[in-house]
Amino acid sequence: MSTERKIVVVNAGVSEESSTRRLAGRIAQQSIDTLGEAGIPATVTMLDLGPLATGIARSLVSGFPTEAVSDAISRLAEADAVIAATPVYKAGISGLFKSFADLIDNDLLIAVPVILAATGGTARHAMVTDDQLRPLFAFLRALPVPTSLYAAPEDWGSPELGKRIGRAVGELAVLLRTDAPRQIADDNWTGYQHRFAGQATRSDQSVADVDFTTDLMRLATGGSSSP
Repeated sequence: MSTERKIVVVNAGVSEESSTRRLAGRIAQQSIDTLGEAGIPATVTMLDLGPLATGIARSLVSGFPTEAVSDAISRLAEADAVIAATPVYKAGISGLFKSFADLIDNDLLIAVPVILAATGGTARHAMVTDDQLRPLFAFLRALPVPTSLYAAPEDWGSPELGKRIGRAVGELAVLLRTDAPRQIADDNWTGYQHRFAGQATRSDQSVADVDFTTDLMRLATGGSSSP
């Protein structure tokens, strides 16, 4: 791993001035500052899902990512850390966010540290981040940091939001100051189930890696199970 860390923000806010994008931006800037103080340079890539909404829908229906969606997934695959930010609608995470997550391979984010963040119109939905985002990233075998973030309208003028952001970023920085996430993935990669020729940067299997001489593959290709 290079000394520079790549942070990818997945923002499901649907406007440039959305509170979700604003929260994601604050987390990203704090991450850069905190890592910089530790002597670790970091870059941030913002993946805004709003402009990809039509492509995400088409990709779900067709089963094949559009070029723009495929490019977004490729950028996400290169992340050393992720900031996942979604608005809360109808007491749940954004359908746009979930639809994008449905398009990525299950092993795309193995052992990748993630800050979970959400915004909503009322503090009553504060647990959505842990109730819905945390299980999603646990299924993807990522490493969500202990502190999750939620911002209601009244939080923007409170110093407590800044303190929570600082705590979450501090937890992320601890993981990124070491090679622990990469080592976890390296040590366990062969023990995971993987999608053939998947989107993850480690998924380097191709047709050339398939053994067509096995009984199962001969049957699958229309041949006999006997040599």
